[in-house]
Amino acid sequence: MTSIDDDPMHTSTSKQRKGFRLAAIASSTIVAVGVAGALALGVTPAEAASFAQDPDTQVAVFMVPLTLLVLAMLFEVARIAFRGALPAEPPIRRPPRRPWSPGRGEG
Repeated sequence: MTSIDDDPMHTSTSKQRKGFRLAAIASSTIVAVGVAGALALGVTPAEAASFAQDPDTQVAVFMVPLTLLVLAMLFEVARIAFRGALPAEPPIRRPPRRPWSPGRGEG
């Protein structure tokens, strides 16, 4: 019986990937605790919306997350573009065309 350590093709998870996993778990936990705390205090979306009566505040509440999302997407595109060329995809293998021949009930 061979173990994973014996397999020369197996590579272990990098430290960077493990760090990302830890950050994802930590941020998800923080969000879950925040949501649970807000629900325990009785804060609902309708009640939270009543805090933003000023139109400027309403625009900010909408635009700030949207702007952050667009900036995050631009950052990812730039990161991928500056990292180097994208790996080339292999050409689609199409079966060779056969010459036409009459089918059933034709010619």
